[in-house]
Amino acid sequence: MPSPAPVRTQMSLPDGMIMLYVPAGDFLMGSLDGEGEKDERPQHTVHLDAFWIDETEVTNRMYRACVDAGACKEPARVNSYTREEYFDNPQFLDYPVIYVDWFQAGRYCQWAGKRLPSEAEWEKAARGVDGWIYPWGNSEPDGEHANFYWLAGDTDQAGSYPAWASPYGALDMAGNVSEWVADWYGEYTTSPYKTYNPQGPESGPHRVARGGSYLFSAFLIRSAERYWVSPYYVDDDLGFRCAFSED
Repeated sequence: MPSPAPVRTQMSLPDGMIMLYVPAGDFLMGSLDGEGEKDERPQHTVHLDAFWIDETEVTNRMYRACVDAGACKEPARVNSYTREEYFDNPQFLDYPVIYVDWFQAGRYCQWAGKRLPSEAEWEKAARGVDGWIYPWGNSEPDGEHANFYWLAGDTDQAGSYPAWASPYGALDMAGNVSEWVADWYGEYTTSPYKTYNPQGPESGPHRVARGGSYLFSAFLIRSAERYWVSPYYVDDDLGFRCAFSED
């Protein structure tokens, strides 16, 4: 079902990204018993302060501006899965940047005056407050909802599915490319009490990526699905978006 319009938007400088406001409050994080993966449980209530999040994944055009400013390194590779020339190809300027590791993603966000979202922020921005399975609700996706399960065979232009945005207006939070978030990977708390602005473990060998990609099945692009990868990892289906805290 189509999502409501976002509460507030603003443009971020210097990257020109539209940002969406996510108000403070509680939301249901994770999956119920019998649903999803083991590391998504227990489902628990999280309170987050207000924050802003990028409308789409960071694009090749935006990332090139950071490289040209001397603040970012070029992606590890310039191709995509099916395209020999992708990163600097004018045809794909508005497609998500790929082949950037967690450190490169963080440097970009810092250059743009932002940061990577926490895992909890990402999930709230993706599914809203009621524990929806997908950004658009609980109905399984098809080719109209998202770029997943090889339907496009490679990345799509950022924001290609506007009718199936999240409750706050965020686009491509299911499929297209998986997205780095700030947290180290770890188990959820088993406390029955509400958690406030969780930041994940203090250290670990793996960071978290969210959202699934054009390679993944419908089950693996659910909003609660979690992936753990080395912060040095790069791939042709892994990108990111940024966030910042409300003043």
